[in-house]
Amino acid sequence: MPTSIHNALSHSMPMRDSTPMSTVTKTERTHPYPRLIAHRGAGTLAPENTLSAFRLGAEFGFTMFECDAKLSKDQVLFLHHDDLLDRTTNGRGTAGNFTWQTLSTLDAGCWHSAHFTGEPLMRLRSLIDFCLANQFFLNIEIKPSPGEAYETGHAVATLLQKFTDAFTPVNPFLLSSFEPEALRAVCDVDPSLPRALLLDAWHDEAYVFLEQNGCSGLITNFEIMTPEIVAHCHQHNRFVMVYTANAPYDIERLLGMGVDSVITDNMSILHEIEVGTNGD
Repeated sequence: MPTSIHNALSHSMPMRDSTPMSTVTKTERTHPYPRLIAHRGAGTLAPENTLSAFRLGAEFGFTMFECDAKLSKDQVLFLHHDDLLDRTTNGRGTAGNFTWQTLSTLDAGCWHSAHFTGEPLMRLRSLIDFCLANQFFLNIEIKPSPGEAYETGHAVATLLQKFTDAFTPVNPFLLSSFEPEALRAVCDVDPSLPRALLLDAWHDEAYVFLEQNGCSGLITNFEIMTPEIVAHCHQHNRFVMVYTANAPYDIERLLGMGVDSVITDNMSILHEIEVGTNGD
């Protein structure tokens, strides 16, 4: 199958459940992850995917973070969202075309503000150590350079295998991707690693992929989430997350719909809305 989710799965929209949202019954399930997850560390308050961002998110009270991981030219996993370096560093060109030695010299903070000038790019290994030391959860989005989906997924899963002794009582790491091949690679390395399919637009074949590849859950653009999708996933014992909802109204609506976790840029949301514990 093609590596791109947009080519691998079809594009028809799901039928929306006609049941009023207030009458949707939550399934009694155990969901290991916090209800609110900090997007790329601390949303827009710090340079994304940097140590300063994750530290700031933790200061706001978040205990789970989302990050983006890709491979350098010399096979080092590091945090970066875009294919190009241009938007969030002082470098230019395709991120995956450079060695880690070169990438480690770039400034990944000056684009954000003078306060963060000199902030370096971060290795995934360093963020894993940070999360384990502080008992945080981490959603690692496998964000491969073009044509490297399987290779990148394989590398992330292989790295996490080194930390299996720390996976008690629950594995704190969730691997997600828009790329089916990346998730297949994770499964090939270690089927026990929790995996989630990411969707920006709905594809009816998503349910088939989740089943065939043993995914633990589904993460979608919050704008396409429906009670029907939530109910279907919960009936099959899969969690549902959404990205990137920031308005308190939207977050409360989604949690009320039964969404298990919301990935957000809104760092103050923990103090703006009442968030119950998962499994309530």
